[in-house]
Amino acid sequence: MKATKKFFALALALVLALTAAAAAAETLQIGIPDDGTNLSRGIKLLETAGLITVKPEAGYTPEIADITGYLYDIEVKPVQANTLPSTLQDFGASTINGTYAIPYGLIPSRDGLIIEKQSESGDNPYVNIIVARTADKENETFRTVVEAYQTQLVAEFLLVNYEEAFFPAFPYDSAITLTAEDAQAIREYQSSRDGKTVVRVGVCGANNDQWKAVQKVLDEENAGIYIELVEFDAYNLPNEALNAGEIELNAFQHKAYLNKDAEQNGYDLTVIGDTLIAPLTLYSEKFDSLDALKEAAGAIQ
Repeated sequence: MKATKKFFALALALVLALTAAAAAAETLQIGIPDDGTNLSRGIKLLETAGLITVKPEAGYTPEIADITGYLYDIEVKPVQANTLPSTLQDFGASTINGTYAIPYGLIPSRDGLIIEKQSESGDNPYVNIIVARTADKENETFRTVVEAYQTQLVAEFLLVNYEEAFFPAFPYDSAITLTAEDAQAIREYQSSRDGKTVVRVGVCGANNDQWKAVQKVLDEENAGIYIELVEFDAYNLPNEALNAGEIELNAFQHKAYLNKDAEQNGYDLTVIGDTLIAPLTLYSEKFDSLDALKEAAGAIQ
């Protein structure tokens, strides 16, 4: 009887040891957005984190095939961007844009393992932009729209309304006076299009309330311009529509994406103004630091 108990105890210990070893050896999955705009940024952020190596010639727009090495036992898994917050517990970590992180309750400075570093200078490839057809780059109406966007009111609205999701990519006074109540009033702002020049602006996603602030500025300046947002449900569509003349401007992408998309499709489009910066952040519900994640994944010798 004692021998039997001892046998079962040893067997149980062996099973537990094997289970622990298997868990330790399991490759850690890292989720990144699967869309053309943010997949490359996710890869670059993991490179910055010291988890992977990437072909230098891929520049700011690498793809999965451009990953040249894994420094830790991880698997980079592209996933639909808007599902990354709700599936965070299924991954060791995920790179999530503020557009989706903030509504889920994730705050970069509090919850992030590493935050994408973005310069506010004009050569930042991940600065979001307003784009026009090249033939319209000097259009005065469109220039007025850019000037209205790059104002203190819009800057403060971005900072107050979107917390740490968006930051202005143009000069502004860091002394913020806009309140949450003011931001709410801007979100509810209504303007009439009667007697105004209508400018159709292509956008993606749900976070475009800053255009209400732009409209408010235009109205206060009696610019006679009405912004009509045209929402697209896929990133490949606004540039196609703009190039075809179906809209006048678009504002949904960063510079690196525009350059790649225009080159691949022969679009004759140009940047006419910078808008905002939306840093990508690496989040985890399993690890409280990048070092802890690396330790769990294990370095590849």
